[in-house]
Amino acid sequence: MLNFITRYFTSLWAFITSPFRAIWRVISRVFPPREFTVMDTPRGNVYTFKQSSFWRFTRFCGKIGLFVWAAWSTYVFVYHRPLLQKRTQQLDETRATHARHMTDLQTYLTKYNELTRNLNVIDDKILNSKKLDDKEREKLMNSRVKTWGELDFLRTRITEMFTDEDYAPEYTKLSELSIEYELTRAENEGLKKRNNQMLESMAEITAADSQIVEAVATLTTQNTEELRQNIKKIKGTIATLGLSETTLINKANKYSNPLVGTAYNPLDFDGKIDEKYQKLADGLELWHGLKRLNDVLPLGAPLDKVRITSNFGTRNDPFTGKPKKHRGIDFAGKIGTELKAVAPGRVVSAGDRVGYGTTVEIDHGLGFTTLYAHLSQITVSRGDWVRPGTVIGLGGSSGRSTGPHLHYEIRYKGSPFDPTKFVKEQ
Repeated sequence: MLNFITRYFTSLWAFITSPFRAIWRVISRVFPPREFTVMDTPRGNVYTFKQSSFWRFTRFCGKIGLFVWAAWSTYVFVYHRPLLQKRTQQLDETRATHARHMTDLQTYLTKYNELTRNLNVIDDKILNSKKLDDKEREKLMNSRVKTWGELDFLRTRITEMFTDEDYAPEYTKLSELSIEYELTRAENEGLKKRNNQMLESMAEITAADSQIVEAVATLTTQNTEELRQNIKKIKGTIATLGLSETTLINKANKYSNPLVGTAYNPLDFDGKIDEKYQKLADGLELWHGLKRLNDVLPLGAPLDKVRITSNFGTRNDPFTGKPKKHRGIDFAGKIGTELKAVAPGRVVSAGDRVGYGTTVEIDHGLGFTTLYAHLSQITVSRGDWVRPGTVIGLGGSSGRSTGPHLHYEIRYKGSPFDPTKFVKEQ
Protein backbone atom coordinates (compact mmCIF):
# COMPACT_ATOMS: atom_id res chain seq x y z
CA MET A 1 0.00 0.00 0.00
CA LEU A 2 2.81 2.38 0.90
CA ASN A 3 4.63 1.50 -2.35
CA PHE A 4 1.43 2.26 -4.29
CA ILE A 5 1.11 5.66 -2.59
CA THR A 6 4.79 6.62 -3.14
CA ARG A 7 4.66 5.43 -6.73
CA TYR A 8 1.62 7.43 -7.89
CA PHE A 9 1.35 10.25 -5.33
CA THR A 10 3.88 12.71 -4.04
CA SER A 11 2.65 12.46 -0.45
CA LEU A 12 0.01 10.98 1.81
CA TRP A 13 -1.94 14.30 1.71
CA ALA A 14 -2.00 14.14 -2.09
CA PHE A 15 -3.44 10.60 -1.85
CA ILE A 16 -6.15 11.69 0.63
CA THR A 17 -7.21 14.76 -1.38
CA SER A 18 -7.06 13.10 -4.79
CA PRO A 19 -10.85 12.34 -4.94
CA PHE A 20 -11.70 15.97 -4.15
CA ARG A 21 -9.25 17.22 -6.75
CA ALA A 22 -10.78 14.88 -9.28
CA ILE A 23 -14.25 16.22 -8.51
CA TRP A 24 -12.93 19.78 -8.78
CA ARG A 25 -11.42 19.03 -12.21
CA VAL A 26 -14.85 17.86 -13.38
CA ILE A 27 -16.44 21.04 -11.96
CA SER A 28 -13.77 23.16 -13.67
CA ARG A 29 -14.56 21.53 -17.01
CA VAL A 30 -18.29 22.09 -16.60
CA PHE A 31 -17.83 25.61 -15.22
CA PRO A 32 -14.62 26.95 -16.81
CA PRO A 33 -13.40 30.44 -15.80
CA ARG A 34 -14.78 33.29 -17.87
CA GLU A 35 -13.69 36.81 -18.66
CA PHE A 36 -15.85 39.66 -19.82
CA THR A 37 -15.09 43.28 -20.58
CA VAL A 38 -17.07 46.43 -19.84
CA MET A 39 -16.38 49.68 -21.71
CA ASP A 40 -16.87 53.06 -20.02
CA THR A 41 -17.98 54.92 -23.14
CA PRO A 42 -17.82 58.51 -21.79
CA ARG A 43 -14.27 58.09 -20.51
CA GLY A 44 -13.07 55.52 -23.05
CA ASN A 45 -11.87 53.07 -20.39
CA VAL A 46 -12.13 49.32 -20.74
CA TYR A 47 -12.48 47.09 -17.66
CA THR A 48 -11.93 43.34 -17.58
CA PHE A 49 -13.63 41.14 -15.02
CA LYS A 50 -13.04 37.46 -14.31
CA GLN A 51 -15.45 34.85 -13.02
CA SER A 52 -13.68 31.89 -11.47
CA SER A 53 -14.91 28.31 -11.65
CA PHE A 54 -15.64 28.41 -7.91
CA TRP A 55 -17.82 31.55 -8.29
CA ARG A 56 -19.76 30.06 -11.22
CA PHE A 57 -20.26 26.74 -9.39
CA THR A 58 -21.38 28.50 -6.19
CA ARG A 59 -23.91 30.61 -8.08
CA PHE A 60 -25.23 27.48 -9.86
CA CYS A 61 -25.64 25.72 -6.50
CA GLY A 62 -27.49 28.76 -5.14
CA LYS A 63 -29.95 28.70 -8.06
CA ILE A 64 -30.51 24.97 -7.66
CA GLY A 65 -31.13 25.47 -3.91
CA LEU A 66 -33.59 28.30 -4.57
CA PHE A 67 -35.45 26.19 -7.14
CA VAL A 68 -35.65 23.22 -4.76
CA TRP A 69 -36.89 25.47 -1.93
CA ALA A 70 -39.58 27.01 -4.16
CA ALA A 71 -40.69 23.57 -5.38
CA TRP A 72 -40.90 22.23 -1.84
CA SER A 73 -42.81 25.28 -0.58
CA THR A 74 -45.28 24.96 -3.45
CA TYR A 75 -45.76 21.28 -2.69
CA VAL A 76 -46.36 21.95 1.01
CA PHE A 77 -48.82 24.78 0.22
CA VAL A 78 -50.77 22.80 -2.39
CA TYR A 79 -50.85 19.48 -0.51
CA HIS A 80 -51.15 20.52 3.14
CA ARG A 81 -53.51 23.50 2.84
CA PRO A 82 -56.59 21.36 1.97
CA LEU A 83 -55.72 19.11 4.90
CA LEU A 84 -55.58 22.12 7.21
CA GLN A 85 -58.90 23.41 5.89
CA LYS A 86 -60.44 19.97 6.39
CA ARG A 87 -59.15 19.80 9.97
CA THR A 88 -60.53 23.30 10.62
CA GLN A 89 -63.93 22.31 9.23
CA GLN A 90 -63.96 19.17 11.37
CA LEU A 91 -63.10 21.27 14.43
CA ASP A 92 -65.98 23.69 13.68
CA GLU A 93 -68.38 20.77 13.25
CA THR A 94 -67.21 19.26 16.53
CA ARG A 95 -67.74 22.56 18.32
CA ALA A 96 -71.23 22.90 16.83
CA THR A 97 -72.09 19.33 17.90
CA HIS A 98 -70.80 20.02 21.39
CA ALA A 99 -72.89 23.18 21.67
CA ARG A 100 -75.97 21.27 20.49
CA HIS A 101 -75.31 18.50 22.99
CA MET A 102 -74.98 21.00 25.81
CA THR A 103 -78.30 22.56 24.83
CA ASP A 104 -79.97 19.13 24.83
CA LEU A 105 -78.39 18.31 28.17
CA GLN A 106 -79.79 21.49 29.71
CA THR A 107 -83.24 20.70 28.27
CA TYR A 108 -83.17 17.12 29.51
CA LEU A 109 -81.96 18.08 32.99
CA THR A 110 -84.69 20.71 33.30
CA LYS A 111 -87.35 18.21 32.26
CA TYR A 112 -85.82 15.53 34.53
CA ASN A 113 -86.11 17.82 37.57
CA GLU A 114 -89.68 18.67 36.64
CA LEU A 115 -90.68 15.00 36.28
CA THR A 116 -89.01 14.16 39.60
CA ARG A 117 -91.03 16.83 41.36
CA ASN A 118 -94.24 15.57 39.71
CA LEU A 119 -93.44 12.02 40.78
CA ASN A 120 -92.94 13.12 44.39
CA VAL A 121 -96.25 14.97 44.35
CA ILE A 122 -98.09 11.91 42.95
CA ASP A 123 -96.52 9.61 45.54
CA ASP A 124 -97.47 12.02 48.30
CA LYS A 125 -101.11 12.09 47.14
CA ILE A 126 -101.28 8.30 46.86
CA LEU A 127 -99.77 7.70 50.30
CA ASN A 128 -101.28 10.51 52.34
CA SER A 129 -104.69 11.15 50.84
CA LYS A 130 -107.39 9.07 52.56
CA LYS A 131 -110.38 10.25 50.52
CA LEU A 132 -109.27 8.88 47.14
CA ASP A 133 -111.70 6.59 45.35
CA ASP A 134 -110.59 3.80 43.07
CA LYS A 135 -110.98 5.87 39.90
CA GLU A 136 -108.83 8.73 41.19
CA ARG A 137 -106.25 6.27 42.58
CA GLU A 138 -106.08 4.49 39.20
CA LYS A 139 -105.65 7.84 37.44
CA LEU A 140 -102.78 8.76 39.78
CA MET A 141 -101.15 5.36 39.25
CA ASN A 142 -101.36 5.74 35.47
CA SER A 143 -99.84 9.20 35.75
CA ARG A 144 -97.09 7.77 37.96
CA VAL A 145 -96.33 5.01 35.44
CA LYS A 146 -96.17 7.58 32.61
CA THR A 147 -93.89 9.81 34.65
CA TRP A 148 -91.63 6.87 35.45
CA GLY A 149 -91.47 6.03 31.73
CA GLU A 150 -90.42 9.54 30.85
CA LEU A 151 -87.85 9.55 33.65
CA ASP A 152 -86.44 6.26 32.45
CA PHE A 153 -86.18 7.61 28.92
CA LEU A 154 -84.44 10.77 30.11
CA ARG A 155 -81.93 8.69 32.12
CA THR A 156 -81.22 6.66 28.99
CA ARG A 157 -80.71 9.75 26.82
CA ILE A 158 -78.48 11.46 29.37
CA THR A 159 -76.42 8.27 29.74
CA GLU A 160 -76.07 7.98 25.96
CA MET A 161 -75.02 11.59 25.79
CA PHE A 162 -72.00 10.88 28.02
CA THR A 163 -71.13 7.36 26.84
CA ASP A 164 -72.15 6.99 23.19
CA GLU A 165 -69.73 8.62 20.73
CA ASP A 166 -72.33 8.41 17.94
CA TYR A 167 -75.06 10.10 19.97
CA ALA A 168 -77.28 12.36 17.89
CA PRO A 169 -80.09 14.43 19.43
CA GLU A 170 -82.93 13.17 17.23
CA TYR A 171 -86.52 13.05 18.49
CA THR A 172 -87.72 9.65 17.33
CA LYS A 173 -89.42 8.16 20.35
CA LEU A 174 -92.87 8.94 21.62
CA SER A 175 -91.63 10.08 25.01
CA GLU A 176 -89.20 12.43 23.28
CA LEU A 177 -92.03 13.87 21.26
CA SER A 178 -94.03 14.28 24.43
CA ILE A 179 -91.21 16.25 26.04
CA GLU A 180 -90.83 18.36 22.92
CA TYR A 181 -94.56 19.00 22.88
CA GLU A 182 -94.53 20.18 26.48
CA LEU A 183 -91.55 22.41 25.87
CA THR A 184 -93.10 23.84 22.69
CA ARG A 185 -96.39 24.50 24.44
CA ALA A 186 -94.61 26.35 27.24
CA GLU A 187 -92.65 28.33 24.67
CA ASN A 188 -95.86 29.08 22.78
CA GLU A 189 -97.47 30.45 25.94
CA GLY A 190 -94.47 32.70 26.44
CA LEU A 191 -94.70 33.87 22.83
CA LYS A 192 -98.39 34.67 23.28
CA LYS A 193 -97.63 36.79 26.32
CA ARG A 194 -94.85 38.60 24.49
CA ASN A 195 -97.14 39.06 21.48
CA ASN A 196 -99.79 40.68 23.66
CA GLN A 197 -97.16 42.93 25.17
CA MET A 198 -95.95 43.85 21.68
CA LEU A 199 -99.52 44.66 20.58
CA GLU A 200 -99.93 46.94 23.57
CA SER A 201 -96.56 48.55 22.84
CA MET A 202 -97.52 48.97 19.16
CA ALA A 203 -100.72 50.72 20.15
CA GLU A 204 -98.76 53.09 22.37
CA ILE A 205 -96.20 53.63 19.59
CA THR A 206 -98.96 54.32 17.06
CA ALA A 207 -100.51 56.90 19.35
CA ALA A 208 -97.13 58.50 20.02
CA ASP A 209 -96.35 58.43 16.28
CA SER A 210 -99.56 60.31 15.48
CA GLN A 211 -98.76 62.91 18.12
CA ILE A 212 -95.20 63.31 16.86
CA VAL A 213 -96.29 63.60 13.20
CA GLU A 214 -98.93 66.15 14.14
CA ALA A 215 -96.48 68.16 16.25
CA VAL A 216 -93.78 68.14 13.55
CA ALA A 217 -96.32 69.04 10.87
CA THR A 218 -97.56 71.98 12.99
CA LEU A 219 -94.05 73.24 13.64
CA THR A 220 -93.12 72.85 9.99
CA THR A 221 -96.19 74.77 8.86
CA GLN A 222 -95.59 77.61 11.33
CA ASN A 223 -91.90 77.90 10.49
CA THR A 224 -92.66 77.63 6.78
CA GLU A 225 -95.01 80.61 6.96
CA GLU A 226 -92.43 82.66 8.86
CA LEU A 227 -89.72 81.82 6.34
CA ARG A 228 -92.03 82.47 3.41
CA GLN A 229 -92.67 86.07 4.54
CA ASN A 230 -89.12 87.13 3.61
CA ILE A 231 -89.38 85.44 0.23
CA LYS A 232 -92.76 87.09 -0.49
CA LYS A 233 -91.14 90.52 -0.13
CA ILE A 234 -88.80 89.82 -3.06
CA LYS A 235 -91.28 87.75 -5.09
CA GLY A 236 -91.80 90.56 -7.61
CA THR A 237 -88.07 91.02 -8.06
CA ILE A 238 -87.30 87.35 -8.65
CA ALA A 239 -90.23 87.16 -11.08
CA THR A 240 -88.48 89.75 -13.29
CA LEU A 241 -85.50 87.37 -13.39
CA GLY A 242 -87.65 84.56 -14.77
CA LEU A 243 -87.67 82.72 -11.44
CA SER A 244 -90.40 81.47 -9.14
CA GLU A 245 -90.49 80.47 -5.50
CA THR A 246 -90.83 76.79 -6.43
CA THR A 247 -87.85 76.93 -8.80
CA LEU A 248 -85.68 78.62 -6.19
CA ILE A 249 -86.72 76.11 -3.49
CA ASN A 250 -85.79 73.16 -5.73
CA LYS A 251 -82.43 74.76 -6.54
CA ALA A 252 -81.77 75.57 -2.88
CA ASN A 253 -82.42 71.97 -1.78
CA LYS A 254 -79.89 70.72 -4.34
CA TYR A 255 -77.30 73.40 -3.50
CA SER A 256 -74.42 72.75 -1.10
CA ASN A 257 -71.22 74.41 0.08
CA PRO A 258 -69.01 74.25 3.20
CA LEU A 259 -71.00 77.01 4.95
CA VAL A 260 -74.63 76.01 4.34
CA GLY A 261 -74.12 72.23 4.33
CA THR A 262 -74.88 69.41 1.92
CA ALA A 263 -77.79 69.04 -0.45
CA TYR A 264 -81.12 67.89 0.97
CA ASN A 265 -82.26 64.36 0.10
CA PRO A 266 -86.07 64.39 0.08
CA LEU A 267 -87.94 61.55 1.77
CA ASP A 268 -89.93 59.34 -0.58
CA PHE A 269 -92.39 56.81 0.83
CA ASP A 270 -94.13 53.84 -0.74
CA GLY A 271 -97.61 54.59 -2.01
CA LYS A 272 -99.09 51.98 0.36
CA ILE A 273 -97.98 53.84 3.48
CA ASP A 274 -100.21 56.36 5.24
CA GLU A 275 -100.31 59.54 3.13
CA LYS A 276 -99.70 61.66 6.25
CA TYR A 277 -96.04 60.65 6.12
CA GLN A 278 -95.67 61.80 2.51
CA LYS A 279 -97.40 65.09 3.38
CA LEU A 280 -94.99 65.50 6.29
CA ALA A 281 -92.03 64.73 3.99
CA ASP A 282 -93.25 67.33 1.47
CA GLY A 283 -93.65 69.87 4.26
CA LEU A 284 -90.13 69.19 5.52
CA GLU A 285 -88.75 69.58 1.99
CA LEU A 286 -90.56 72.91 1.57
CA TRP A 287 -89.38 74.12 4.99
CA HIS A 288 -85.77 73.13 4.26
CA GLY A 289 -85.84 74.84 0.86
CA LEU A 290 -87.23 78.08 2.31
CA LYS A 291 -84.71 78.02 5.16
CA ARG A 292 -81.87 77.43 2.70
CA LEU A 293 -83.13 80.34 0.55
CA ASN A 294 -83.22 82.66 3.57
CA ASP A 295 -79.65 81.60 4.35
CA VAL A 296 -78.23 81.78 0.81
CA LEU A 297 -79.95 84.76 -0.83
CA PRO A 298 -78.23 88.12 -0.23
CA LEU A 299 -81.06 89.59 1.87
CA GLY A 300 -80.09 92.62 3.95
CA ALA A 301 -77.84 95.66 3.87
CA PRO A 302 -74.03 95.52 3.64
CA LEU A 303 -73.48 98.14 6.37
CA ASP A 304 -75.01 99.04 9.71
CA LYS A 305 -76.35 102.53 9.01
CA VAL A 306 -78.39 102.45 5.82
CA ARG A 307 -78.83 105.70 3.86
CA ILE A 308 -79.33 105.30 0.13
CA THR A 309 -78.10 108.25 -1.92
CA SER A 310 -78.71 106.88 -5.42
CA ASN A 311 -81.11 104.17 -6.57
CA PHE A 312 -80.93 101.60 -9.34
CA GLY A 313 -81.93 102.79 -12.82
CA THR A 314 -81.38 105.76 -15.13
CA ARG A 315 -79.89 108.91 -13.56
CA ASN A 316 -77.74 111.89 -14.55
CA ASP A 317 -74.08 110.93 -14.60
CA PRO A 318 -72.29 112.95 -11.86
CA PHE A 319 -69.33 113.59 -14.21
CA THR A 320 -71.01 114.30 -17.56
CA GLY A 321 -74.50 115.32 -16.43
CA LYS A 322 -76.02 113.12 -19.14
CA PRO A 323 -78.61 110.37 -18.44
CA LYS A 324 -76.95 107.01 -17.80
CA LYS A 325 -78.08 103.72 -16.30
CA HIS A 326 -76.97 103.17 -12.72
CA ARG A 327 -76.34 99.42 -12.27
CA GLY A 328 -76.67 99.32 -8.47
CA ILE A 329 -77.49 101.46 -5.44
CA ASP A 330 -75.21 103.83 -3.54
CA PHE A 331 -74.95 103.97 0.25
CA ALA A 332 -73.66 107.04 2.04
CA GLY A 333 -70.65 106.38 4.20
CA LYS A 334 -67.30 107.59 5.38
CA ILE A 335 -63.89 106.35 4.43
CA GLY A 336 -63.13 103.37 6.68
CA THR A 337 -66.77 102.30 7.19
CA GLU A 338 -66.89 98.52 7.68
CA LEU A 339 -68.66 96.75 4.82
CA LYS A 340 -70.06 93.31 5.54
CA ALA A 341 -71.13 90.23 3.59
CA VAL A 342 -74.93 89.86 3.67
CA ALA A 343 -74.97 86.09 3.00
CA PRO A 344 -72.55 83.16 3.01
CA GLY A 345 -70.47 82.81 -0.11
CA ARG A 346 -67.06 82.67 -1.75
CA VAL A 347 -64.98 85.65 -2.85
CA VAL A 348 -64.58 85.33 -6.63
CA SER A 349 -62.64 88.59 -7.16
CA ALA A 350 -60.85 91.11 -4.95
CA GLY A 351 -58.94 93.93 -6.62
CA ASP A 352 -59.18 96.92 -8.95
CA ARG A 353 -61.72 97.24 -11.77
CA VAL A 354 -62.02 99.97 -14.34
CA GLY A 355 -64.54 102.55 -13.12
CA TYR A 356 -65.37 100.57 -9.99
CA GLY A 357 -62.04 101.12 -8.27
CA THR A 358 -61.17 98.69 -5.47
CA THR A 359 -63.84 96.00 -5.69
CA VAL A 360 -64.91 92.77 -4.00
CA GLU A 361 -67.35 90.31 -5.59
CA ILE A 362 -68.90 87.37 -3.69
CA ASP A 363 -70.65 84.33 -5.20
CA HIS A 364 -73.57 83.18 -2.99
CA GLY A 365 -74.73 80.30 -5.16
CA LEU A 366 -77.95 79.75 -7.13
CA GLY A 367 -76.57 82.26 -9.67
CA PHE A 368 -76.54 85.26 -7.26
CA THR A 369 -73.47 87.44 -6.64
CA THR A 370 -72.92 90.72 -4.78
CA LEU A 371 -70.43 93.43 -5.76
CA TYR A 372 -68.90 96.09 -3.48
CA ALA A 373 -67.17 99.00 -5.30
CA HIS A 374 -65.12 102.15 -4.52
CA LEU A 375 -63.50 100.56 -1.42
CA SER A 376 -60.48 102.05 0.31
CA GLN A 377 -59.23 98.68 1.58
CA ILE A 378 -59.95 94.98 1.05
CA THR A 379 -59.87 92.59 4.02
CA VAL A 380 -60.49 89.31 2.17
CA SER A 381 -58.76 87.44 -0.62
CA ARG A 382 -59.97 85.70 -3.74
CA GLY A 383 -61.14 82.16 -2.85
CA ASP A 384 -62.05 82.97 0.78
CA TRP A 385 -65.34 81.67 2.19
CA VAL A 386 -67.21 84.40 4.11
CA ARG A 387 -70.16 84.21 6.50
CA PRO A 388 -72.92 86.80 6.98
CA GLY A 389 -71.45 89.75 8.87
CA THR A 390 -67.84 89.11 7.79
CA VAL A 391 -66.07 92.43 7.09
CA ILE A 392 -64.93 92.21 3.46
CA GLY A 393 -63.51 95.74 3.16
CA LEU A 394 -63.68 99.39 4.18
CA GLY A 395 -65.61 102.21 2.53
CA GLY A 396 -63.76 104.64 0.31
CA SER A 397 -63.82 106.69 -2.89
CA SER A 398 -61.60 104.75 -5.30
CA GLY A 399 -62.25 104.53 -9.04
CA ARG A 400 -64.82 106.73 -10.81
CA SER A 401 -66.26 108.33 -7.67
CA THR A 402 -67.17 111.85 -6.56
CA GLY A 403 -66.88 111.13 -2.85
CA PRO A 404 -66.85 108.46 -0.15
CA HIS A 405 -69.70 105.97 -0.63
CA LEU A 406 -70.41 102.29 -1.37
CA HIS A 407 -71.67 101.24 -4.78
CA TYR A 408 -73.53 97.94 -4.18
CA GLU A 409 -74.83 95.56 -6.85
CA ILE A 410 -76.68 92.24 -6.77
CA ARG A 411 -76.33 90.21 -9.95
CA TYR A 412 -78.09 87.13 -11.25
CA LYS A 413 -76.01 85.08 -13.67
CA GLY A 414 -73.75 88.08 -14.18
CA SER A 415 -76.49 90.65 -14.90
CA PRO A 416 -77.28 93.32 -12.30
CA PHE A 417 -80.90 93.93 -11.24
CA ASP A 418 -82.65 96.30 -8.86
CA PRO A 419 -81.54 95.17 -5.34
CA THR A 420 -83.85 97.58 -3.46
CA LYS A 421 -86.30 94.89 -2.28
CA PHE A 422 -83.40 92.71 -1.15
CA VAL A 423 -82.02 95.57 0.97
CA LYS A 424 -84.89 97.71 2.23
CA GLU A 425 -87.49 95.13 3.18
CA GLN A 426 -85.31 93.20 5.58
